[in-house]
Amino acid sequence: MFLLAAVDSGGIPLPVGVDLLVVALALEDAGAGLLGAALATAGSTLGCLFLYQVGRKGGEVYLDRKVRRAGRFRAWYHRYGLLTVLVPVLVPAPLPTKIFVLLAGAMNASRAGFLGVVAAGRAMRYGGLAWLGGELGEASSGFLRDHGWWMVAGALALFALMAGALRLVERRRGIQ
Repeated sequence: MFLLAAVDSGGIPLPVGVDLLVVALALEDAGAGLLGAALATAGSTLGCLFLYQVGRKGGEVYLDRKVRRAGRFRAWYHRYGLLTVLVPVLVPAPLPTKIFVLLAGAMNASRAGFLGVVAAGRAMRYGGLAWLGGELGEASSGFLRDHGWWMVAGALALFALMAGALRLVERRRGIQ
């Protein structure tokens, strides 16, 4: 689990593979599901750190060459900081996590802050999936399929709430 999550987050995509594996483990044994979630969180955080370091070494040039709307991603990052990383690491596909991880490195985000955001987001994601697998059993895959967009909407609402809180703090400090 650790290795698969590290490889997936480090740049070799395994679309929803780690997510499904966490749920499958939890179906068999809730304790194994939680252990799998912890290992997936640690592996994914390490994989994201690798990609973050790649971003630090030349990510802006890569983004400018390979990403059609690199300027928009940069503007989001300047405005919202590491919140731009939280939502993609929290929500299973279809959000482009790797672009935001590279961007965080390219924009010289604090390493400690980055690791904290990734670890928290992945822990909520994989822990939630383990809980779901343990609680709903076989019905969890249907639940995820039927309610996936609600999870994306919830993550975007969380982003909006946190962005609003950030703006409020900025206003109170007199930052524009």
